Amino acid sequence: MTIAVTRTGVPATSPAAGNAAPDGTVQYLSVGALELESGAVLPEVVLAYETWGTLNADASNAVLIEHALTGDTHVTRGAGGEPGWWEQLAGPGAPVDTDRYFVVSINILGGCYGSTGPSTPAPDGRPWGSRFPLVTLRDSTAAEARLADALGIHRWHAVLGGSLGGARALEWAVSYPERVRRCAVIAVGAYSTAEQIAFAQAQTLAIRQDPRFNGGDYYGGPEPHDGLALARRIAHITYRSAAELEGRFGRTGQDGETPLAAGPLSGRGRYQVESYLDHQGNKLVQRFDANSYIAITEALMSHDVARGRGNLRQALAGATAEFFIAAVDSDRLYFPEQSRELAAALPGEVPVHVISAPIGHDGFLTEIGQLGGVLRDAFFA
Repeated sequence: MTIAVTRTGVPATSPAAGNAAPDGTVQYLSVGALELESGAVLPEVVLAYETWGTLNADASNAVLIEHALTGDTHVTRGAGGEPGWWEQLAGPGAPVDTDRYFVVSINILGGCYGSTGPSTPAPDGRPWGSRFPLVTLRDSTAAEARLADALGIHRWHAVLGGSLGGARALEWAVSYPERVRRCAVIAVGAYSTAEQIAFAQAQTLAIRQDPRFNGGDYYGGPEPHDGLALARRIAHITYRSAAELEGRFGRTGQDGETPLAAGPLSGRGRYQVESYLDHQGNKLVQRFDANSYIAITEALMSHDVARGRGNLRQALAGATAEFFIAAVDSDRLYFPEQSRELAAALPGEVPVHVISAPIGHDGFLTEIGQLGGVLRDAFFA
């Protein structure tokens, strides 16, 4: 699998090299060895990241935007002109105005878009593969704090994200309260529930049971695309609402196919919703590494901001950031009540803003514009 390519054709750079990369260009930085929560040690961690805008003299205008599970660092378009995944939220003139703020996005530890992960070389030169250790969101946050240090950012104006990105933002605010002024947590709760862990386990098992998985050591040979595509199908069902799937597809057969045709089960035609899920699975295998999918999914399974910190209120008591909590009203993966539980446990009175979207969980991406005005007023006025 090809990883960590720049989108502009400009060679990747790092702050250590003293080069100023164009906006929206993937850069890389080694943050050294990292001891993980599990006790394992990664001897060298490299993080891939992108930036937009200019850091001001006292580094008070830095904003960290955290990507979701299979997202990348390309939040908004840069020098190369390629669209980003949250342009309703970030960019010139957007609520997070890159003409005013220095925006940073970091590929999560364990990812496959340039950060150290299962597909990157271990010290022996071979891909980590099955040897890659469990990483948690706290581990990823610790690595990101070192990158922030290297950029000269000692306190973020704001940290924000949706879904997995929101969990990462919350972990930042609790692990490093003195480094986060404002924190937006969108479409995720304070921890992964048993149901969310169950859905996640089904996805990781789909990959592990692919005959081509080879225990995670498939690099250089056939990749477990069938397992990864199945994992994506399972996930995508949770990303969309029942009403959206019914209204969009219903029981209609795919064009040119007959779901009730006579013949063996293996040869019947598909319903449109099946074709849609096939499409989503096939798209992901073209751009994502199966081991990274497992690594990041298990990092999300580990999400529990109160782990080792007492109950939820006790865990959040030390957070000094101003919080912005939001949920998608039709979300059936991270239910709105989880956002309300988080808000109620935070110090002070924290309202829960609602994205109204029939689509389900993915509304945090497609309908984030609904929050643009209130988020601008709260954090970026």
